[in-house]
Amino acid sequence: MKKKVAIIMGGYSSEYKISLKSGNVVHSYLNNTTIESYRIHIFKDKWVYVDENEREYAVNKDDFTVNVDKKTLRFDCVFNAIHGTPGEDGLMQAYFQLLEIPQTSCNYYQAALTFNKRDLLSVLKPYGIKSAPSFYLNYGDEINEDAIVDRVGLPCFVKANKAGSSFGISKVFKKEDLKVAIELAYKEDNEIIIEGFLNGTEVSVGVIKYKGKTKVLPITEIVTENEFFDYEAKYEGKSQEITPARITPKQEKNVREVAAYAYDILKMNGFSRSEFIFMGDEPYMLEMNTTPGLTTESILPQQAIKAGISLSDLFENAILEVLPKNP
Repeated sequence: MKKKVAIIMGGYSSEYKISLKSGNVVHSYLNNTTIESYRIHIFKDKWVYVDENEREYAVNKDDFTVNVDKKTLRFDCVFNAIHGTPGEDGLMQAYFQLLEIPQTSCNYYQAALTFNKRDLLSVLKPYGIKSAPSFYLNYGDEINEDAIVDRVGLPCFVKANKAGSSFGISKVFKKEDLKVAIELAYKEDNEIIIEGFLNGTEVSVGVIKYKGKTKVLPITEIVTENEFFDYEAKYEGKSQEITPARITPKQEKNVREVAAYAYDILKMNGFSRSEFIFMGDEPYMLEMNTTPGLTTESILPQQAIKAGISLSDLFENAILEVLPKNP
């Protein structure tokens, strides 16, 4: 009997359009001989199942069911393709755990932790995972430009602490520009992380649970035409994403080990994509994404293809990993 899988997409953040693209790609590639997939749009004003004719049916939030033609549709599994809140910050994960419906991303604690850049880096630091010098601000805090520059130096990056796709991020070269960058970041989040600039090769490392084991995918080098890997570079062709990365064997070994170590330390499941910058041979972690882009042009799917894993296999494996095993 085919498994009924709900692909949740959309979300409440600036990333909702990217999430819709990811969810539609998953829907198109899932094996329809073993899986019936259903597109579920999650927005603040509505949760709806959208059928192939673009008709909408309301989702019952009490039990995550849908009434279609006087029949109740129940799901065996949820495929999480929401970037940002509420799919990447733990809210949906906790909801589905309460309903006892398996879902493909990490658990709610890991999602909340990794979505908070400064908390993630703080937790990983005692395990020897390096990161850039940083300065933290909460909305309403006094902005002391001298203290910030003393801590992180210039240039530096001002980031919304809980946002993706490079929304709310600026590269700052002059102390006088810090306040404008901070105001931009506060439009995305009420917490900010300001990090020192690391001048080295940037790479993206996908780690997945594949056939029951932690698997590190081929590494991607990020070469951007812009000052950093911003939204334009990510989604509008202003960057090169080179897989496999042009790094030394020692650098590759080090970053593969660190990425897998972080994944296992955090007891991760599902997909993760972590960003690093090399200082010499040492990788410094920038962040970890737990619902990375899943379009055909996105980094992690491209890495999977380089590893010999088709998109159909990649997405179906994520589902099989969380479905109850037959006794």
